This record gives sequence, C-alpha cells and structure tokens, in this order.
Amino acid sequence: MAAASLVLAVPALTGCDSVQKAVDCAQLALEVTNDVNELQNALTGAAVNPQEADKIIELLEDDLDKLGDRTDNADVAKAVENLDQAVGNVRTAMDRGDRTPDLTPVTEALGELTNVCTPG
Repeated sequence: MAAASLVLAVPALTGCDSVQKAVDCAQLALEVTNDVNELQNALTGAAVNPQEADKIIELLEDDLDKLGDRTDNADVAKAVENLDQAVGNVRTAMDRGDRTPDLTPVTEALGELTNVCTPG
C-alpha cells in the first residue's frame, strides 16, 4: 500500500516540477523581454546611448546565461542559443562603430524564446 502511494506521488511531483520550470522560464523570458526593450530604447531616437546599450547587452547576456543554466528543455536551450547569437551580433556591430545595429534578429529570437517558455 505504501509503495502504491509512492508510485502515485512521483508523477504528481514531476508534474509540479515541470510547471515550476515553465514558470521560471516565463519569468526569465519576461526579464529578457524587458532587457531587449531597454536595448531598443538605448539605440533608437535622438538619444542614442551606446554606453547604456553596452550595459543592457551585459544584462541580456547574464539573463540568457541564467535561463540556459536553469533549463534542460531542448527547445528553450535552442531559443536561448539563438537569442544569445543575435545579441552577440549586436555587440559586434557596436564594437565596429555601428550605433544603430539591426535589432530584428534579436526581436525574432526573443519571440521564439517567448513561444517556447509560454506554458500551454
């Protein structure tokens, strides 16, 4: 009887664990979304601020590292990798002096991340 209860409890715990992972993923995806929005703001309009953009890129890379470390989901890992590559390309463009790099690949990769982190 105790063994049967234990067997029934394991799937329930596993289910809770997957829900918690989805919530963690969604929360970190929201942080990354905010970082991308801040990066867009720092790189657009009359007040282009490359120093602020550099700081935001560092935050983005840190948040992506956190998300990558917390997931064992292949889809999330691939989305994080794609977004990390897109952010790296923005950093490279800025290092070459481009103060208005194309953020389209970043926003597309962010959309991919948001999709894989959305429970349901």
